[in-house]
Amino acid sequence: MYSLLRKEISVFFNGATGYLVVVVFLIINSLFIWIFDGEYNILDGGYSSLDSLFILAPWIFLFLVPAVTMRLFAEEKRTGTIELLFTRPLTDLQIILAKYLSGLVLVLMSLLPTLIYFATIYLLGNPVGNIDTGGTWGSYIGLFFLAAIYVSVGVFTSAITTNQIIAFITGMLVCFILYTGFDSLSGVSALQSIDGIIVNLGINEHYRSMSRGVIDSRDVLYFIGVIAFFILLTRTVLQSRKW
Repeated sequence: MYSLLRKEISVFFNGATGYLVVVVFLIINSLFIWIFDGEYNILDGGYSSLDSLFILAPWIFLFLVPAVTMRLFAEEKRTGTIELLFTRPLTDLQIILAKYLSGLVLVLMSLLPTLIYFATIYLLGNPVGNIDTGGTWGSYIGLFFLAAIYVSVGVFTSAITTNQIIAFITGMLVCFILYTGFDSLSGVSALQSIDGIIVNLGINEHYRSMSRGVIDSRDVLYFIGVIAFFILLTRTVLQSRKW
């Protein structure tokens, strides 16, 4: 499993894909947070807060993560190398986890440079350090979990097709529904009696909860549960070849 994980990571970073994802993520965030005038510009806002990053990043990941994961299984299926992969002394779950973890490493690599933003705001604060550190770290953890769900969705959608474009569009659509669809659905008047349940099915409610700086076990279990759900769905898809 480790050799496959290392291979997948090397595919990202031996080519342009890994670097491109990290650079695009940083450039888009930097432009909105530091350069462009508007509500997301920290300098215009005058507050020592990284809220702009945690508002923008889920939407940027919504496009970038499916773009990264779309090839993981779809390309293997299209070229026929998936059969060679199945001959390795690995279980289907180990293959899935290796590909999933490679995507997760790329997400982590894109988040680490944003710590420069945190350090900058920490030093520019008046007085120095005038930033909600607990809320910021909670938001980072929440953002990582959110992206981890996106990766699990992307791995699943890549496994159900041989076409990378279909995998990308489907992955983006499912991530969009998970992130904001349940919030919109809870606003339907006919569902007002169960709106709380519907909201809790979506990512955004749990992401906002972590952003307050309190790591609730219910939120952590939600993220882990959704990730496990899509990994098991992917396993089912791969095992369907034996049916």
